[in-house]
Amino acid sequence: MTSHWLKASLLVSLILVIAFAQGRPVEIGQFRQPDLVELVRLDPTIKLDIRYATKNNFLGKAVYKQPRAFLQRPAAEALVRVNQSLRRVGFGLVVFDGYRPWSVTKAFWDATPEDKKIFVADPNKGSRHNRGCAVDLSLFDLKTGAEVRMPSEYDEMTERAHVNYECATAEAKRLRELLRAAMSAEGFAVYEPEWWHYDYKDWKEYPIINIKFSEIK
Repeated sequence: MTSHWLKASLLVSLILVIAFAQGRPVEIGQFRQPDLVELVRLDPTIKLDIRYATKNNFLGKAVYKQPRAFLQRPAAEALVRVNQSLRRVGFGLVVFDGYRPWSVTKAFWDATPEDKKIFVADPNKGSRHNRGCAVDLSLFDLKTGAEVRMPSEYDEMTERAHVNYECATAEAKRLRELLRAAMSAEGFAVYEPEWWHYDYKDWKEYPIINIKFSEIK
């Protein structure tokens, strides 16, 4: 472990503690009552690869204590339908992230260089992940159980991550579009700089949330 990595890891830990104590931004308006549900309880065939519960992420540090994924109930039910439709053509969904506490978004923003901030949400506005209406995901092959090759890796902060990146293999582009079509059919819209990030249509109706996974009932 390098001293640089150790300093970065300690900085992220400190940011998380401060952000959680600070609390989420104050919002004005009428919002639905949050109803976060765990994806695998609705459909255990959805595969989880919760990168932020490991060191295998762009921060190089686990920021979740539990490898779990939640969405607001309508979004979760829509995602189950997406998974069912894809299974009919030989693929399943693998989820990297769902609901994300606001404090984690704050840590991402503070730890990301200025020229890469298009890949992270401004905590002053909150992320759609914070509202429980965004999901990061890809496909896996039902026959092999292996995650498919997309034009870029998850959380890769390069032009290859863009949903319209054309210098990928034909198969990678086909799979990217297969995912996009299936998600769009159930009310999810892709965030164009990141082929893996999808927002559910009702995201504006939910508030920013800053509760830990262990507190979700």
